[in-house]
Amino acid sequence: MGLKEQITDDMKAAMRAKEAAKLLTIRLILAEIKRREVDERIELDDEQTQAIIEKMIKQRKDSISQFENGNRQDLADIEKAELVILAAYMPAGLSEEAIAAEVAAAVSASGAAGPQDMGKVMGLLKGKLPKGTDMGIVSGLIKKALAPA
Repeated sequence: MGLKEQITDDMKAAMRAKEAAKLLTIRLILAEIKRREVDERIELDDEQTQAIIEKMIKQRKDSISQFENGNRQDLADIEKAELVILAAYMPAGLSEEAIAAEVAAAVSASGAAGPQDMGKVMGLLKGKLPKGTDMGIVSGLIKKALAPA
């Protein structure tokens, strides 16, 4: 079963279970998928569907930080709930320890000497790390590894 079919089945299950929040989030996913398919006149595969969900996850993370900065915890909580539902459709990324090991290997392989070499390290890691890895964590670990001692 493809990812789109799984999302559709989850929507039907959420309807039956009367899970309004989950149903709303799944409908947002399906609407974005359908919009893209109509605009580009293509049938999206699982990888393209995951890219849409990944973009929606990034939007939710940005919204959460904005709402928390604006002291709107009620809206941030809604976004966090949507984030959990969206994340369920993404493949599991690496653990933070595994990412740290990859960062250390990339730093030594690239010969990076300081923060100015962050692009070199990031370039090496982008192709190596599996899809779904949180690049925010990767960026933070690279900055930490390249920080002057």
